[in-house]
Amino acid sequence: MSDDASNRSEGPMTTRELLPTASAARTRAAVRELVGSYRWAAVGSFTTMIAATAVGLLLQPLLGHMVDVVADHRPPGDLTLPAVLLVLVALAQGGTTALGLSLVSGLGETVLARLRERFVDRALRLPLEQVEKAGTGDLSARVTRDVSVVGEAVRSALPELARSLLAIVLTLAAMAVLDWRFLLAALVAVPVQAHTARWYVRNAVPLYARQRIATGDQQQQLLDTIAGAGTVRAFRLERQHTEHVTERSSAAVELTMRGVKLVLRFYNRLHVAEYTGLAAVLVTGFLLVRGGSVSIGTATAAALYFHSLFTPVNSALVLLDDAQSATAALARLVGVADRPATGPERQAPAHPPAGADAAPGTVGVAGVHHAYEPGRPVLRDVHLTLRAGERVALVGPSGAGKTTLAKLIAGVHRPTSGSVRLAGAGASGTGPPVALVTQETHVFAGSLAEDLRLARADATDDELRTALATVDALDWVEALPEGFGTVVGEGGHRLTPARVQQLALARLVLADPPVAVLDEATAEAGSTGARLLERAVARAVEGRTALVVAHRLTQAAAADRIVVMEDGRIVESGTHDELCAAEGTYASLWQAWSGTRATADQPPHTATAPTRP
Repeated sequence: MSDDASNRSEGPMTTRELLPTASAARTRAAVRELVGSYRWAAVGSFTTMIAATAVGLLLQPLLGHMVDVVADHRPPGDLTLPAVLLVLVALAQGGTTALGLSLVSGLGETVLARLRERFVDRALRLPLEQVEKAGTGDLSARVTRDVSVVGEAVRSALPELARSLLAIVLTLAAMAVLDWRFLLAALVAVPVQAHTARWYVRNAVPLYARQRIATGDQQQQLLDTIAGAGTVRAFRLERQHTEHVTERSSAAVELTMRGVKLVLRFYNRLHVAEYTGLAAVLVTGFLLVRGGSVSIGTATAAALYFHSLFTPVNSALVLLDDAQSATAALARLVGVADRPATGPERQAPAHPPAGADAAPGTVGVAGVHHAYEPGRPVLRDVHLTLRAGERVALVGPSGAGKTTLAKLIAGVHRPTSGSVRLAGAGASGTGPPVALVTQETHVFAGSLAEDLRLARADATDDELRTALATVDALDWVEALPEGFGTVVGEGGHRLTPARVQQLALARLVLADPPVAVLDEATAEAGSTGARLLERAVARAVEGRTALVVAHRLTQAAAADRIVVMEDGRIVESGTHDELCAAEGTYASLWQAWSGTRATADQPPHTATAPTRP
């Protein structure tokens, strides 16, 4: 739990600033842009589908011809050729349909892969402040559920929808060829179907959009509760969090059940359209046959044509359910993927230059105020200068604003007012001007070398060894089963919290930023690895400007300067000896801490498990 959690408590009704969702017009335009890159593949796919559908339309006339043969009492041998043709048509239709569906599916998968790549690229470039405001649940829902929904639609709904629409158009054309009056009879069902489709889309689009948001809220609450399980238990908030999870889950379930009821009503209306249209075609056929305008076989073919429309029409309309769900998910993906690329070469520096007279690496915080929510300030009129190469420890009680100040200096957030300036921020370089290391470090799935090279892709093996040696991790890395090639992360070799943090510090060394911000980077180590990590931190930040949110006061005591915060303000600043002599807030914290250590018969400077200030 961060030290600012008390200032950012989030109840079930807290309004989050969700990541952008694209408009319907922009979503369609994005799909056209993606498909446009594969124009010839699209033409080939749909040409094959048209051929498959056209071949299939020969079945009904052949069956009608067989009816006429029987009705006219012709010799049985006259049925041989139509029967053989029926078999050939079935084989040709099956082959071309399979080929067409595979081509359409392949095209869809290729376009979806492009969209996923674009989404991931843009998501990785999102400002961290925007991700935090939206909540990780919103982003994770888009990455998981929304991508899954769109992927399923591409694999199944898109090919079937394409085949169904072609079948509808070509079948109606075939009915008109038989007799234009059959076409008019078939169109009797269209008003009912069109009204049903409009009614469904009008109700489904907002419903599925709300369902997506509710799912994101549900995931966010689950992530908050599970990730903070220790804190929830410590503060006896189990009942409150359970109620929040239940409330958001119930909201998601209620919207899902409304969607089910909507689909059932949709099906009922489709059945009415089917029976109305079939009755009209049969009556028309009866009248035309009695008037001698068409043969019984032709009327039979018309009825079979209309009956064959049941499946594609129902499929097309039913697929509106998948289409609306997929469209809502697609709009959320495009909303992120459509953001302009903001790579380092085009992004404005997060920190304006501190001035020509300041040494590179100097950080100036001037008159900073910050609030996550209006009327609830976390920082108040903070002024602070970090001199180039200086190691500053930030201490204070929980909720004092330490983490917020650290994130402002790291560029994660922008202050509500005031400025955070960095000397040399506009200079070109291979790494970021500021690097942030927190207690929540992630080990990516892959080899350990690949995990380290995330900080610098072109790092050589010798540079990896140097970085690991700097943080005292080289010995245990080389002792791993496959050394640098050992797979770590999900499904790989498990690393202790202290070793995970050493990897994070090694990445810091590889990135080589002029300014390093460490937000309780040794908090997860426990007593055993405390001294090891403190030594690793000291070596990793050597020669850099460093702001260390100190979890242990031994870190503060070893710093060049200590800054003490209370209630969003800096109340003390000085060296360890100066602040102890001043007998203020820091002196009280140190006295309480060292007293606790004394009861454990451990000298303060060698303590391995100090309590958190």
